[in-house]
Amino acid sequence: MARRYTCTFLMLLASLANLAASLPAAAQQTSQVLTKPGLVDQASLSAGDTAWMLMSTALVILMTIPGLALFYAGMVRKKNVLGTMAHSFAACCIASVLWVVVGYSIAFTPGSLFIGGFDRVMLDGVAYLKEAGKVSIHPIAPTVPESVFLMFQMAFAIITPALITGAFAERMKFSALLIFTGLWSLLVYAPVAHWVWEPGGWLAARGVLDFAGGTVVHINAGVSGLVAAVMLGQRQGFGREPMPPHNLTFTVIGASLLWVGWFGFNAGSAVAADGRAGLAMLVTHLAAAVAALAWMVAEWVTRGKPSVLGMVSGAVAGLVAITPASGFVGVTGALVIGLVSGVACYWGATSLKSILRYDDSLDVFGVHAVGGIVGALLTGVFADRTIGGVDGAVDVQLVGVFVTVLYSAVATSLILWVIKLTIGLRVTPEAERAGLDISEHGEQIA
Repeated sequence: MARRYTCTFLMLLASLANLAASLPAAAQQTSQVLTKPGLVDQASLSAGDTAWMLMSTALVILMTIPGLALFYAGMVRKKNVLGTMAHSFAACCIASVLWVVVGYSIAFTPGSLFIGGFDRVMLDGVAYLKEAGKVSIHPIAPTVPESVFLMFQMAFAIITPALITGAFAERMKFSALLIFTGLWSLLVYAPVAHWVWEPGGWLAARGVLDFAGGTVVHINAGVSGLVAAVMLGQRQGFGREPMPPHNLTFTVIGASLLWVGWFGFNAGSAVAADGRAGLAMLVTHLAAAVAALAWMVAEWVTRGKPSVLGMVSGAVAGLVAITPASGFVGVTGALVIGLVSGVACYWGATSLKSILRYDDSLDVFGVHAVGGIVGALLTGVFADRTIGGVDGAVDVQLVGVFVTVLYSAVATSLILWVIKLTIGLRVTPEAERAGLDISEHGEQIA
């Protein structure tokens, strides 16, 4: 009898082992069979991957509210603090709604080379266990529910237009901002996301590498920010009156939240709780640290003192630059990308702005566009097949950069031009002097 139970127990253990071994294979088979979002068995999902992606989503949303809101609010003048924070909060709300209505569908469903389809409008077809034992997935993330994947991607759609607002801080009408955010999210962000991240997108098909958004998020936002800053014109008194930051404590707290949230941004883009996510987290942290030191030294040499604002700006520059490379490079690549981005973004935020005389209020172009371009091109240099399964190519990366810069600049210009002709872009000189907190929102801080 004991022998029979022993044999039965061993057979049960063997069956469980075979089942456990088959789950990853089932998930892999699912990813190979499904070329567009579809239904799979609930058992093929990974609880660990799902938990990590839920955490990563929360971290990326933390980057916008409160991270970016505090980072930007600390750098403007006291009379514009609430208005600046409102920009990030409003972007979160508008981008979230539009993403669910149509943005996700045109970004992440198969369609043409240039824009996705409309299969997921209003999230039609996203199954939350509507059928017994079934759940929908996206082929990019075959081990997590589609609802988790689309929410993670929503967080990217939220922060990108919010980043742009720093370029025209202290002078755009709030009504114009709302319309711009909505139109830009649908006409600029979603198509570029489709080109680069959807497997059927034309830049993805050409082999352009962008692990977590150097092109889709940072170059896109940075170039759009420069266009907006130029079209709105300089702030009153720019270059003639001092415009010191209101509260650098806010900025340091905001930058710190950005740094922590960026682990979800980059490591979460592995869409799995695995070694690649761990390496992405490591290189993200290293690049930020090196870039902060590089900016600090460059400022120390040229201006005589290392500022706190410079250190945190350098950290953000490194985070931006490592973003496209984070799933493709090792430690050496991270150190070089951090060093180059820290120096390049310091030059972009100081010398370049002084030479060209554009009023990019919070250095969106100097940090995000310059850092994104540096990161995208160096991804082509340091991408390692043993890490990400692909080799980099600088000429291919250059195509991705050029196309994104061109499309973002032209599309943003057209959107702003239409808004300017209809409701206008800029507040009145009187409203600007009073501050956007009072003139646009009827509130002020003590």
